[in-house]
This record gives sequence, C-alpha cells and structure tokens, in this order.
Amino acid sequence: MGDVRVLHVSDLHFGWPAIPEQADAVEALAQQEGFDVIAVSGDLAQRARAGEFQRAAIFLRDLRRPARSDLPRPALITVPGNHDVAWWFAPLGVGATDRLYEKYRRYISPELEPELHVPGVTFVGLNTAAGVDWHTLTWNPRDLSVKGGLHRGQLTRAAAALARVPAGDARVIVMHHNPMRGELSGRRGLLRSERVLDALAAMHVDLILCGHDHQEAIHFVERTGRGLIVSTAGTISSRSRGGRPSALNIVTIRPDSIEIATRIWAPERGAFEPGPVKCFAR
Repeated sequence: MGDVRVLHVSDLHFGWPAIPEQADAVEALAQQEGFDVIAVSGDLAQRARAGEFQRAAIFLRDLRRPARSDLPRPALITVPGNHDVAWWFAPLGVGATDRLYEKYRRYISPELEPELHVPGVTFVGLNTAAGVDWHTLTWNPRDLSVKGGLHRGQLTRAAAALARVPAGDARVIVMHHNPMRGELSGRRGLLRSERVLDALAAMHVDLILCGHDHQEAIHFVERTGRGLIVSTAGTISSRSRGGRPSALNIVTIRPDSIEIATRIWAPERGAFEPGPVKCFAR
C-alpha cells in the first residue's frame, strides 16, 4: 500500500451562505495538488433545493478534474447532511418519504450510504441525517431536524461491510454529524455518540470523517484496546462558527500512520493556507 491522500470537505451550503471565491479556491487546490479520494461529509445544500444541488454537482465535477495529466483523477464519496433532507415532506415518517432525499439522489448520488474501495483503504458512508425522525428527537426545540442519529441496523450493515476488508487496510467511516463535542458549540451533533464510538471501535475503524459543527477539529478517542481518529472539517461557507475562517482537512493515510493537516481560509490571499498538523500511529 502506498500513501492515500484524501481531501475532506464538509458543509458547503450551496445557496445563500455559499462564498464563490472559497469554492473556486477549493477547486484550485484539488486540481493542482492531486488527491486519491475526495470525501464530502454532508450539507452540500442549504435548503435542499434543486438549484443548490445542481451547483454542488458542478463543484464536485470540477473538483475531480486534475490540472495535470500526471495527477490522479480522485474517487469521490459523499453522504447527506441535515440540510440535504427535505424533512417537511415526511415529518416523523408520515407523508411522502420518497421525497426526503429525492433531489440529493438525483443530483449528487443515488446512494445514501456508499462504499468506496481504493488500494489499502475502505470507506463506508453512514447516513446520520434522517430529518425529523423519532430516533433524533430531544427535549430541546433547537435540535429539531438538526441532530443526527444512527439505527442499530445501519451499524450492523457497516460492520458487515468492514468485515470484508482485507487485513491491513485502513477503515474509514464518512458521516455528517460530529460525535465529538465542538470546542465553541459545546455540542455533539450525533445522538448517543458514545455508543456509536464504541460500536465503531469494535469494527476496528481507524478514522471518522465528519462535519456539521462548522469548526474544524482533530481528535483521538481512546477506546478499549484501540483508538479512533476523528477528522471534523470546517464549513466552506459564510456559516463558520464564532467568526472563524472557513477550513478543510487533508488526510494522508500511510501504512503506519494517519496524518491530518488543516487548511485555513486566508481571504487576503484568496487561498486555503496550511494550518495545524497532527499525526497518529496506526
């Protein structure tokens, strides 16, 4: 296995929060540096509208166009976020459930929980964005349609997919909602996060790629006998938390380590500049 470079972006929010200059800078970064995989962990749209998804689809297409013939054409994996779900068509499962992800499926991907295999690494997508559903309800009205969750059946399917992974391959989960508490928000986007982290550790997952919190972060989570790395990408939009600049993460998966390097938006240069870097042994 050689190195696998992953461009991890999240929370694009195409619609009124989008900043075209930032989208152009991400495209330039992807096209010039070259990546093996592009992972988008949800919230491609702002209001789950067709035009927003169409713009997101063009963005994804352009991300995968390398500027030079010697650069690889990256594979792509995406999962929906809570802003990508038209939950008003079927709140609590009552109504036109086929319309919840209709536009996401049409313009972005027919698969809500895709799998992607590249040499040495397997990616499994989990859809944590169910809209307004019984298993994501809390007593806090602010959480309505915002909080994410996972059913036991989803974790069972992920375990089955990862059981087929060749020995030595890195195992990566892509999902929208953050299982770790945000530094500024003080909130976890994913309900029952500890239970989910325990389940993923039991599957020997090496890395989680997520977003939702709108603040970039890198965590190492200790679990019995092994640890999990969590890459939370910041937003590429005007909705960054606490007035912080937008950010994305670049992940390099090596046979013996996983490195996560944050790139931070520098408006004076119109580019994403190098930020903190953390490296973990596998």
